[in-house]
Amino acid sequence: MLQPLRALLHRSVHRSCCRALSAQSYSSARKGLVLGVYEKNKEEDNVVLTQAGDTFDNAVSGKLRDQLTRSGPSLKKGKTRIFYGLHEEFPSVVVVGLGKPSAGVNEQELWDESKETIRTAVSVGCRHLQDLEIEHVEVDPCGDAQAAAEGAILGLYEYDELKTKKKTKVSPQLYASQDVDAWHKGVSYAEGQNLARYLMESPANYITPSKFAEILQQKIGGLGGNVKAFTRSKSWIEEQQMGAFLSVAKGSDEPPVFLEIHYTGSQDPNDSPLVFVGKGVTFDSGGISLKPSSGMDEMRADMGGAATVCSAILTAATLKLPINLIGLAPLCENMPSGRANKPGDVVRAKNGKTIQVDNTDAEGRLLLADALCYAHNFNARAIVNAATLTGAMVVALGSAATGVFTNSSWLWNHLQEVQNTCFVF
Repeated sequence: MLQPLRALLHRSVHRSCCRALSAQSYSSARKGLVLGVYEKNKEEDNVVLTQAGDTFDNAVSGKLRDQLTRSGPSLKKGKTRIFYGLHEEFPSVVVVGLGKPSAGVNEQELWDESKETIRTAVSVGCRHLQDLEIEHVEVDPCGDAQAAAEGAILGLYEYDELKTKKKTKVSPQLYASQDVDAWHKGVSYAEGQNLARYLMESPANYITPSKFAEILQQKIGGLGGNVKAFTRSKSWIEEQQMGAFLSVAKGSDEPPVFLEIHYTGSQDPNDSPLVFVGKGVTFDSGGISLKPSSGMDEMRADMGGAATVCSAILTAATLKLPINLIGLAPLCENMPSGRANKPGDVVRAKNGKTIQVDNTDAEGRLLLADALCYAHNFNARAIVNAATLTGAMVVALGSAATGVFTNSSWLWNHLQEVQNTCFVF
């Protein structure tokens, strides 16, 4: 009786293992495809596919156009439709609406609507396939491989590091196009943005000033000898007489860090660099002038300026841009304690000027005062500062734009020109 039971158990376990292996191999072997379709004009009868869409439609003997026509009205911008079983290699195909084919640059909003539409549409399509747990996804360039890559990488990102159940990791690839360089450029742009998103979305007890610097050091390690990072400790900050910065940091048990990143991309290492300075308050409680508890958790992202600046320099290094860059990030927490700044205190900045602290929740300008003074040591071509300084900016301009203040028309014109050609969401 024992022998047949053993045999039965063996067969049962064998079948279960085979089913598990089969399901796993099926999941890893499946491929998805994201294709674009333009909105038809009234006088057009046929579905207007992109070039890659036409290629796929020819491969399936016109079935894609036929299914799009039969399944409903013309796809509007940003809308999607998914088809199954059209192609053996791509069992799941998501078609995304790209709007009018000649959207172009919106002169009033100063952005390229066609690029933005591609990013948004591709991101939605990729997320559909991610929800189906498809790991390998190929993406139609939709006329702009860089914008498509940005949309794919940005759309698939989700901060789930601390979750037990994680989303399927998708590796998007370019479909039916030779524009590989533009695709890789878009991937680099998006990965740089995702690094900033990761730093800003992580809980403040995980991204302390020291941990922020450690992550950047790790990222820089694989970029070559022309990128260097220096993690300056509290003793160095004291030697530099950065009294304004230290006055904010002293309220927290987390030690402050002054992170300095150098990228030498120019053939002449002595060329004057561009210097980026980013506010790096890894958690801002407001200090003694305590913020309301509602929404305070979002203050883990009060180092958005530092995250943006550091990510931008890493992206420049990845793209091997021929320019010298320096990034400066004063990192600390703004916390209430017996050691913290008090309203009415007077602190001394690096340049010797004294500052009266009326509101300890206006700490960003104290950090930046010392960092900007230090930035003048580098004979910079220009100094650009990025910071989450005040909620009044969102009240004034909303979430779709940010304020810029400058004493240089030359610098502003260059920034505006770059915005018009390289806008990303």
